Amino acid sequence: MTVREGNLQAPTRHPLDWQNPEFYNEAALFHEMERVFDLCHGCRRCVSLCTAFPTLFDLVDESSTLEVDGVNKQDYWKVVDQCYLCDLCYMTKCPYVPPHPWNLDFPHTMLRAKAVKFKQGETKFRDKLLSSTDAMGKLASIPVVVQVVNAVMNNTTARKLMDAQLGIHRDQVLPKYDSAKFRSTAHPNNSFTSREGAQTPGKVAIYATCYVNYNEPGIGHDLLKILAHNEIPSVLVEKESCCGMPKLELGDLETVEKHKNVNIPHLAKLARAGYAILTAVPSCTLMYKQELPLMFPDDADVQAVKAAMWDPFEYLMARQADGLLKTDFVKPLGKVAYHVPCHQRVQNIGNKTRDSLKLAGAEVTMVERCSGHDGTWGVKTEFYPNAAKIGRPVFKQMAAADPDYISSDCAIAASHIQHGMGESRAQKAHPITLMRIAYGL
Repeated sequence: MTVREGNLQAPTRHPLDWQNPEFYNEAALFHEMERVFDLCHGCRRCVSLCTAFPTLFDLVDESSTLEVDGVNKQDYWKVVDQCYLCDLCYMTKCPYVPPHPWNLDFPHTMLRAKAVKFKQGETKFRDKLLSSTDAMGKLASIPVVVQVVNAVMNNTTARKLMDAQLGIHRDQVLPKYDSAKFRSTAHPNNSFTSREGAQTPGKVAIYATCYVNYNEPGIGHDLLKILAHNEIPSVLVEKESCCGMPKLELGDLETVEKHKNVNIPHLAKLARAGYAILTAVPSCTLMYKQELPLMFPDDADVQAVKAAMWDPFEYLMARQADGLLKTDFVKPLGKVAYHVPCHQRVQNIGNKTRDSLKLAGAEVTMVERCSGHDGTWGVKTEFYPNAAKIGRPVFKQMAAADPDYISSDCAIAASHIQHGMGESRAQKAHPITLMRIAYGL
């Protein structure tokens, strides 16, 4: 085997062999984890990213051999629990990812471990509940029920009970639900003539996502207004389910496949009809761009959807490059402290949201660090202190700009940041909403 310090080539990713029974063999998993952990221990470049790596290195440093072979294999699960699959180590730090012969894929090794844990029935009820975003949204957004749910989430006594009984931290901000669901209140405009660009399809399909549909439908409505202002015909995906990212992070890969079987036929039809498919949540976009294609590498429909999937600002800036984006912004945005979510960074599309906000006239301070929230991870009682610790540099950098707005493409990360910042004059607004405001719509 050729040994070299690192790659000069772009990272590549091998398909996830999750349907192979050997994938769930715990002994084989531990053997691979020992190999991966030994390489990580010898490098330690990722120590600042999250708490998974400090946990690993502490275990090594406290072992009798001061090497990975001295760590009790049951303690490997402590590392697994600290990983929330942000993918930053793979995409931004690790010098040994494929095509390097050492073939190190830390996130997918952790994903395999989570899948083994789930298969063994060791997943908590709370974790299954929190990852069922579609089912929870359908229930919690029912009129009357939604008022009760939102009231409970803001009640100190109820939150203490949730902390004690479910392990959902009493201090973490939980997203509110909205009975006026996006999919039932949206009015996409498909009457415009489609104008193809050199880089962009001329028509758009909106995949709403659980969060936009049930929690903040205003983000979806603002995106439709921006598209209509730019005379881009838009439609909603005919039928949709959760993208599967929460279940992927849980290791419940069979449920991921179930969601895929609901979503992909509708999305593939749109992809083959020439639509750009936009999602306003980076994790959902990444699911279709990366994780599902790696889980189903031979599925032509999955690959077609991958090619048609766009981050909204990736699409808007490509329309700008095509000379097809209106720049008639009328309202100043002032200073915007903008946080780049991990699942957007690893898409390798560049800082398109920042560029869009600058185009709209905003003075942007950009923060490229993990907020520590990561969907469901940061709300759990045992992880909340680490979520706050990881986010502390972000809170400080966002506050230092004394911004008019704080913003992130990940809406729950923005809430986590706002909570962590404490008292601030800044308003929280999604970048899509800021673009709508700048247009004066």
